[in-house]
Amino acid sequence: MMEIAIVGGGLMGHGIALVLALHGHGVRITETDPETRARVPGLMASALATLQEAGAAPDGWDSARLARSVRVEADLEPAVAGAGLVIEAITENLEAKRALFGELDRLCPADAILASNTSYLDVFPLIPQARQARALVMHWYTPPYIVDLVDVVPGPGTDPAVIAAMRDLVVGLGQVPIVLKRFIPGYVANRIQSAISAEVFRLLDEGIAEPRDIDDAIIQGLSLRIPILGHLAKADFTGLDLTRRALANGSYAPPPARTRSETLDALCAEGRTGVMAGRGYFDWGGRAPADLFRARDRKLLALKKAMAGIGRMEGT
Repeated sequence: MMEIAIVGGGLMGHGIALVLALHGHGVRITETDPETRARVPGLMASALATLQEAGAAPDGWDSARLARSVRVEADLEPAVAGAGLVIEAITENLEAKRALFGELDRLCPADAILASNTSYLDVFPLIPQARQARALVMHWYTPPYIVDLVDVVPGPGTDPAVIAAMRDLVVGLGQVPIVLKRFIPGYVANRIQSAISAEVFRLLDEGIAEPRDIDDAIIQGLSLRIPILGHLAKADFTGLDLTRRALANGSYAPPPARTRSETLDALCAEGRTGVMAGRGYFDWGGRAPADLFRARDRKLLALKKAMAGIGRMEGT
């Protein structure tokens, strides 16, 4: 088991910490914002309670044990001292990350592995040269204690042994690592999601369909098959000859790359920024965000349990 430090205790940091702690690793979180830091223990305890309700947590855990297993620090130096792995999970800001990696270079043991949870940014140019061999991206998805996918991505100078070790660590967490050959913004799942988002924003902006109809099409159409087949196995079942003809027919023209959506801008201007604000594309009925997150997590856990029983179509 490793001593692991997580820099950033927000949405992703506390969830990653929970996953690591439940699998026996010693975890320290450092968070500079006092309000965010104060919320970390409660967020982890709430997530643990949700896992326990679903029978998805290891035996013998409670909030007291969790509090003993995850140390929350205000300062960076005591959090990273002696850590074998440091996971950067701060804001998606290049200069903030550059400054942090400079500090980590100064404070961390020479043999420490530095990992970034960045979703899109190429962090490798921000990491000191002497650290490149032991630097990589390890990108979790929210909520990380339910969604098992983890992107494991090397930089141009990453030692292959480090990638292998971190892949094995993810497998040991009961999660699913996707090892990329090289860095590309968004990795696999987020790039596919971005393509979906581009089409969804076009449908909304051009008045083709309402938000509820779009989500129904995704839930009732795409989502029913994707958990079992993925996309490429689905193509095998459709028939690759038909898939090739559909591609050749050019019946679908992807929308041009866009940096804004009129409908999205209008919602944000009204303060409808999502669940935390109580409204976004949908009205969430004045329910507390924590209650909505718990409801989401319970549904995801129930779906995950059902999918484990159903299984996927396996090819070789």
